[in-house]
Order: sequence, then C-alpha cells, then structure tokens
Amino acid sequence: METVNGSTTEPDASTETIAAIAQAQTISADEIALYDRQIRLWGVKAQEKLRTANILLITIKALANEIAKNLVLAGIGSLTIVDHELVTEEDLCSQFFVSEEDVGKNRAQAAAPQIQKLNPRVAIHVETGDIRQQQPTFFMAYDVIIATELDLDALLSINDYARLATRPFYAAGTHGLYGYIFADLLLHEFVIEREKSNVTTELKPETSTRNVVASSTKKENGKLIEMVTKRERYTPLALANAAPLPPEYLNNRRRLKQISPLLTGIRALWEFQRLQARMPSHSVADLQLFTALAQEKHKELQVPLETLRSEFLRTFLQNLGSEIAPVTAFLGGQLAQDVINVLGQREQPIQNFLLFDGEETKAPIYAMHPIIPLEAMMDPSMMT
Repeated sequence: METVNGSTTEPDASTETIAAIAQAQTISADEIALYDRQIRLWGVKAQEKLRTANILLITIKALANEIAKNLVLAGIGSLTIVDHELVTEEDLCSQFFVSEEDVGKNRAQAAAPQIQKLNPRVAIHVETGDIRQQQPTFFMAYDVIIATELDLDALLSINDYARLATRPFYAAGTHGLYGYIFADLLLHEFVIEREKSNVTTELKPETSTRNVVASSTKKENGKLIEMVTKRERYTPLALANAAPLPPEYLNNRRRLKQISPLLTGIRALWEFQRLQARMPSHSVADLQLFTALAQEKHKELQVPLETLRSEFLRTFLQNLGSEIAPVTAFLGGQLAQDVINVLGQREQPIQNFLLFDGEETKAPIYAMHPIIPLEAMMDPSMMT
C-alpha cells in the first residue's frame, strides 16, 4: 500500500488476489476451483468470510427453501435450520426439499438431507424445538440470524436477542403474490468499488443513516478504482414498525401517492395477529377489523386514504397463507444475496424494508426510522 497525493493506493488487483489466495490457508485448491466464478465476483477474502459463517434460518417453508439453497450453494460454513412444525400435504405444493414420504415428519429434519446434497462441504444442523422457547444465549453462536414466516411478537423477540448478541438480523415472509424483507444490521460497514472520477470523495454523511468514512484506490486492468467505505446505522423492528415514512416522501404528495399499500397491509396484518393471536379468516367480522386496522395504519403513515383501495385489501387477504414459487424465489434470492454481501462487506445492503408486490411487479425499499437524532439512539448491542 502506498500514499499518492494524500489518498491511499492499494496494490494491483491481480497481485492482491494472488496474495489473498496464498494467505487463505483454510481454502483448498478444490474449493477455489468449485467457487471460481463467485470468487471472481467478490474475491477470496469475501469467500473466506462466507466459508466460516454460521447462519441460523428459522421456519423451513418455501421462502426458507430458497434462502437455504442460495446460501449453501454459495459455500457458507454451516446452516442451522429450525422448525418445530410437521410436513403437511400443503407443503408439497411449494417446497422442493420435502416429498410425500415426509408428510408427518418434522419439517427441518425432512429438509436437511436434501439441503446437504446441494453442497456436502457445508455443515447442516437441525433444531426441532420451538424457536420461541430458546434462551438469548442460543443466538450468540451464529453470524447472521434469519427469521421467516413468523408473527410480529416472535420477530421482535428474536430481533432483541440478535441485538443482545450483536448479530445481523433479517425477517422475511410471503403471502401469495406479496412479501417482505426487513433488515436490522446494527452498525454495518461496506465497500463500494467504482472507477475513480475527478471529483474528490468527501468523508461526510450521505443520508440520515449512512456516512462515508474512508476512501482508497487500487489499480485494476489499467484503471484506477476507488474503494469507498460507508457505514450504515440500522433500526430494530420494534421502532421501524412504528416509524413514519422518510421526509422525502412526507414532503412530496406525488411520492406519497406512490407508496405501496403493501406497507400498510403488512403493518395491519401484524396488528391483527397481535390482537387476535391468529391470521385473519374470510369472515365478515375479520374483514371489517382488518379494514379498520389498515385504514388506521394508512393514516399513521400520512398516506392519502384514496390510495388504500378495497380491491387491494381483498386481494391481500385472499393471498394470506399461500406460497407461490416465483415470489419465494425472488425474495429468497434477494435475501440470500444481501446476506452474502453483508458477510463480505460489499455493496449497499437493504435499508431496511423491501416489499414485493407481485400484482404490480414492484419491489420498493423504504428506510423506516424513528424521528430522533441518531446519536440519541441506544447502542446497537442493547435491546430495544
């Protein structure tokens, strides 16, 4: 490494790659050959972080199938799958790790052998107990915690435990044509690589949650590449679920009218589950209660009420409890890629709610944070 005109310059990329391979004592030649394509994409250092990562994946339904597939094929160190439920005939319609002979077996135990076949180098562990009964210390063994298809109370508890353990946390779920991903990565640093321009990169805040903290350069294929290190601050789900939309939406009525009603739908569903301890049925009473909750959440978000159409609410309720392969494939791929980027500290991660609307084929991301100074937020290692 050398310094030129006050900026840090790294060695040529090819030299750096060779040196990294030489230093990566735990990566065998076979592994380098197996993961050659992705090593070319994100480098040996990132692959080394992947191969030592221990991932916890909760609830092994269609969405988790896709997440597991992508992470195991990428070459993580170990995957622990948790599920206390049994395989049902309905599971056979959308889950590719179970078959007819697995009906009645524990869902995690049934899926584990098929997940293992994808990549024998990855250690697959199974937990058949209810994740809600686990103690906070259980979560400290993992580098990333992913909770899928759970109600809000369970997600909040796991998010709290993840923060106690200072571990990145993801929540995700699908409802037919609809789905979401939430990320709480505490305080996360990542690097963006781009061709060096004539404009000097300033070390300063970019948004209310993101700062540029460092900049260096390296030579690659005859070009000068700038590596910009950024730091993102995240919000726990308890606060994000009650947070207003970002000011850039609240101060622009045209953008407010474009907010996906799915944000309202997810919040209303979580509130319904909190009040009723179950999913909404198709009864008139449930439809009325859910509609009232949705209208309340829509008003809290300060979104024009005319954008919450009865057609959307009806379609959303009709989709509850169903799993559609293209939707789970998209969201599972997005979440797995984000985990890979986070482990390798490359690229901008999800900040912090990604919604997928299969009716509109849109996947907006909203940064939901409380309106308080960042320095006033409690330390990310503490519970909310």
